[in-house]
Amino acid sequence: MKIAIADIKFDEHGLVPALVQDANTQQVLMLGYTNAESLKRTLETNETWLWSRSRSCLWHKGETSGHKQRVVDVAVDCDLDAVRLSVVPEGPACHTGAVSCFHNEMENAPVGVGRKEPKHSELGDVLDGLYALIESRRQEKPEGSYTAYLFEQGLDKILKKIGEEAAETIIAAKNEDPSALAREAADLLYHLVVLFVERGLSLDQISNELKARRK
Repeated sequence: MKIAIADIKFDEHGLVPALVQDANTQQVLMLGYTNAESLKRTLETNETWLWSRSRSCLWHKGETSGHKQRVVDVAVDCDLDAVRLSVVPEGPACHTGAVSCFHNEMENAPVGVGRKEPKHSELGDVLDGLYALIESRRQEKPEGSYTAYLFEQGLDKILKKIGEEAAETIIAAKNEDPSALAREAADLLYHLVVLFVERGLSLDQISNELKARRK
């Protein structure tokens, strides 16, 4: 069923909740609010536009941070009073730097069937977001993007950078500065993900390989 903006049941403030979801992982990234104008801009630009209740103005997600969201689908719920945006994120959704705004575990929350144990690390979420961002850079090739430059230079350039970053990680590991090692390891991981995207290797394939070895 096709729904027009005029069909949506906005509240007395002209707003409805907008759930933003990662189109690839199905992870809920954030909850915002949209009005007729911001929804219209979302549909016209294929980027997330919302209404900021704190600032009382339109909000183009990622306009200042650069972490925009490319909208690939918009759906309206059965009551016509909420929308869902399926997006490909170009970076973390949360202002804290987390991939999702829903990263806080509720105290004393039940742990049962269908619910995962609390995560001890957000690295997996960060890598998922990084993979999606790098993939979008490869497709869109924005001017001035270092990632787009690597793809333009090709596989040999990417492999050369991985070799350089691996050597720098080894050097950092020989020193007594954990923060330096973390920086070099992050650089190495970034270039590895660039390689994965270049060669069409998904993070799920690597995850499955690691799980198989654990067995």
